[in-house]
Amino acid sequence: MTMLIAGLIIFFGVHTLPMKPELRGRMRARLGDLGYKGAFALVSLLGLVLIVYGYGMARAAGPVLLYSPPVWMSHITMLLMLPVFVLLVAAYAPTGHIKARVKHPMILAVKVWALAHLLANGDLASVVLFGGFLAWGVVDRISLKKRGDIGGAGALRKSVAGDAISVVAGLGLYAAFVVFLHMWLIGVPVI
Repeated sequence: MTMLIAGLIIFFGVHTLPMKPELRGRMRARLGDLGYKGAFALVSLLGLVLIVYGYGMARAAGPVLLYSPPVWMSHITMLLMLPVFVLLVAAYAPTGHIKARVKHPMILAVKVWALAHLLANGDLASVVLFGGFLAWGVVDRISLKKRGDIGGAGALRKSVAGDAISVVAGLGLYAAFVVFLHMWLIGVPVI
């Protein structure tokens, strides 16, 4: 559990830098834009590796059950994951109506992903992992609102192609993840 918590602290620590524009600005001035992005990516990757490894270790050590969700809750989780993949693609696709309406599709995707997994997983490691991401998503969205960052809503033109890409690619990723990747990456079958 220690490695999972350390990974979360590192990952969220570096992801709070954008919430502090003056600190981010000083770091960019010191490291240069490319140096800042490189350091951000490396620290994020380190945190992510520790999260994945720590979560795996915590699961292997045996779950500490906090609550026992009903079996049907996994079906709700699968349903909630549909828009998650569409939102993930929308975050990087040309701005369409989805991105403009949601403003920050990546953050919403993280929050829905975390909530969906909290509904289906009641062990301590899962609550720490998914609860941490849900809390970070809420704090980050509040921070963006306070900073006046309107994300995709600021686009003057909205591309129907951006929406089409988001939906088609998102549903394709969802299908691939459900059928193949979840078992391969996480070791837990979805179906």
